Amino acid sequence: MHDELELTPTASGTRLRLRVKPGARKTAIVGIHGGALKLAVAAAPEKGKANRAVVKLLAATLGLPTSAVTITSGESSQDKVAELALRPADVRAILGARRADFGLQ
Repeated sequence: MHDELELTPTASGTRLRLRVKPGARKTAIVGIHGGALKLAVAAAPEKGKANRAVVKLLAATLGLPTSAVTITSGESSQDKVAELALRPADVRAILGARRADFGLQ
């Protein structure tokens, strides 16, 4: 993938744009597009289920507790912004080291 992930530093960590496909066959990170991390979650987009699945996926991927990942905008949209209690360099390093796990080149 030749798109670059946009990570915005904040006082408490990193802001990350997401593009989420709810109701997918499986839950996974599927790529990077337009600076946003593309995710697919099996959970349906109802009653916050998909948002909870996004938080769990990001937390597990980055080695964080779920309390360290917050959806700050776009709760009812496919385009979301997450706040991570992790520095941008650490997010980039973890995701970069796991690119092959996500099917990214």
